[in-house]
Amino acid sequence: MSSTRDRWPAMRAVMAKDLTAIRRSKGVMLPMVIVPALLLVVLPAAVGLAASNAHAPDVTHVLRSLPGNIARPILRVPPAQRLVTLVDGYLLAPLFLIVPLMVASVLAADAFAGEKERKTLESLLHLPIPEADLFYAKVLGAFVPAVLISWVGFVAFAIVVNTTAWSVTHHLIVPTRLWLVMIFWVAPAVAALGLGVMVRVSARAKSTQEANQLGGAVILPLIFLAVGQSSGLLLVTLPIALAIGVAVWALALWLTIRGARRFTRDRVAVAV
Repeated sequence: MSSTRDRWPAMRAVMAKDLTAIRRSKGVMLPMVIVPALLLVVLPAAVGLAASNAHAPDVTHVLRSLPGNIARPILRVPPAQRLVTLVDGYLLAPLFLIVPLMVASVLAADAFAGEKERKTLESLLHLPIPEADLFYAKVLGAFVPAVLISWVGFVAFAIVVNTTAWSVTHHLIVPTRLWLVMIFWVAPAVAALGLGVMVRVSARAKSTQEANQLGGAVILPLIFLAVGQSSGLLLVTLPIALAIGVAVWALALWLTIRGARRFTRDRVAVAV
């Protein structure tokens, strides 16, 4: 069996080919650029400006009514800073798990279904590369852009949030240690989880539209779960946040490895 070093050039060639196809496809590029810009720049700017308004309401009584010690980190800051800290530091957190999932699903839907639409699937399947490596190359070709876009979006989000909130807080709201765990540990795991599902869907679909429709039934619950849990993730302890990331990574890797083992050229060809 060839070593990973010997197999990597072929995988890298497939990834480079996918990235080139992505750059040339407006149907793939536009959602990857416009949606993160709206979620991570425009919306935080509008919400941040509203929350930093001098006449913004005091949310102390609302925070004290929350169960347990959920609101303790926010109650530690002065009352005038609590609303903007709550909104910018916690309530906008779901955006960061939506973006990698959304970008990953768009790219993964194009992984094999896009090849079928562009009539390049036959040449892809005849490449001298093991089937598992071909599957992994497709996953990595979508994973890398999804994570990079999430990280670039986080930098833009941090600039917008800290700029709009500075007049009230006079200190940086993000990043915190828990934010960094979510962005650099949990968000890539979420992207990998979405890819583990969507690449397999793309291999069976006849077009990217069909892949998106089939994958939506699986990805949408993941998005709802991410939205529901991401704000709370920033209120737990650091070890718990790391453990959540481990659990998501374990599930994502299991799905990806299982998908690679079940992937065959014949199944993809039959789906054409």
